[in-house]
Amino acid sequence: MRPAPVEPADRVETASVRVTSEIGPLRAVICHTPGAELLAVTPQTREDFLYDDIIDLEQASREHHRFTALLSRFADVHEARDLLEEVVDQPEVRPFLIERVMDVARSEPLARQLLEVPPTSLVSLFIEGRAIEEGPLQRLLNLESYDLPPLPNLYFTRDAAMVVGEGVIIGSMRYNVRWTEEILMKALFTYHPLLRNRGLIYDGSEERRVGYTIEGGDIHILRPDLVLMGLSERSSPGAFDSIADQLVKQVGITDIIVVVLPTDRAMIHLDMIFTMIDADHCVVFPPSFVGPTRCTVLHYRAGRKGMREMPNLFAALREVRLPLEPVFCGGSRRVFQEREQWASGCNFVAVRPGVILGYSRNENTYRELENEAGYRIMDGLDFLTGEAELAEEEKAAILYESAELVRGGGGSRCMTMPVRRDDIW
Repeated sequence: MRPAPVEPADRVETASVRVTSEIGPLRAVICHTPGAELLAVTPQTREDFLYDDIIDLEQASREHHRFTALLSRFADVHEARDLLEEVVDQPEVRPFLIERVMDVARSEPLARQLLEVPPTSLVSLFIEGRAIEEGPLQRLLNLESYDLPPLPNLYFTRDAAMVVGEGVIIGSMRYNVRWTEEILMKALFTYHPLLRNRGLIYDGSEERRVGYTIEGGDIHILRPDLVLMGLSERSSPGAFDSIADQLVKQVGITDIIVVVLPTDRAMIHLDMIFTMIDADHCVVFPPSFVGPTRCTVLHYRAGRKGMREMPNLFAALREVRLPLEPVFCGGSRRVFQEREQWASGCNFVAVRPGVILGYSRNENTYRELENEAGYRIMDGLDFLTGEAELAEEEKAAILYESAELVRGGGGSRCMTMPVRRDDIW
């Protein structure tokens, strides 16, 4: 029998997590600095681990440290590894994790060994994996496989869990190489005192039905009553129907706008083609929202039967009284739009309304932000050293290098799981 949480979330009197927008001042966020788990990604295994390229670990770690240093100027940055180490030796947590991870690893000898491993080593094993002890044929063929799979995608913490209001959605990951991520996040939101919440809106860690998948890149909380969701390769209609009903009942959401994405490797999540950056603007990949190749957009309203197809995203946003102006990723030329969208040029995290963090490489996008939306473009190192100062009401894009991080296929929004933002609506 699976152990019950120490304090079931539905009995929590005061939640310590709360997210009611994409842009409210960020107060606490969960990140994960890439570690040895990235070394499992090779030219031969990269597709299995959902990568298009391999990443230099040392450089990626330096880039991520710069990113979290910027974040820490605005919010408390919690490392997922540290949070796990703080709870893993609670009496309930270790068996909770081992039993569920064994649904993925399916090794009784490994489960028995994990019961005895020190806390820090246990968390490292969950994240970095464990290679199967080589037999004679493996040694002969020089092959490596894992009885506990590593998690090279964990640095995209956004996907595995999402705070909506004071509740939590645990992701139901499309590919089984990421299933352990859901389990780790469920443990944190079930047991860690810093992450008290009012209950699970959806528990993807227990969801193993075909066609029921949801990942955080496809869920955008635009207002306390309004959610934008993507139906993508990674997030399915079945999960949407389940989550939409619970968002209405548990969180008080009244409107959900749905963007139907094409099956395209460059557009695995909605946040690869759209992010909200302030109360008036969003950054978009133009071909997905303007012109003949635009995505289908649907509007779901609580209490109204069915869903309405809308002319486009901007018409849908106007109908729910959130008229956002688009800033074009890559500017006006299609060649730069495609290049910069591929390099996460739409993928920003707002640390407060009108202040965003992004990869420095997407120059045409920043020119658009500067010229069309009045953003100041600021080098991240200058900001950290004090050479560039940010005025209280100033709009700014703060940039950092990303030569290796970008190879993972995600950007600043992907690498952050906000757990507390100030309300702005």
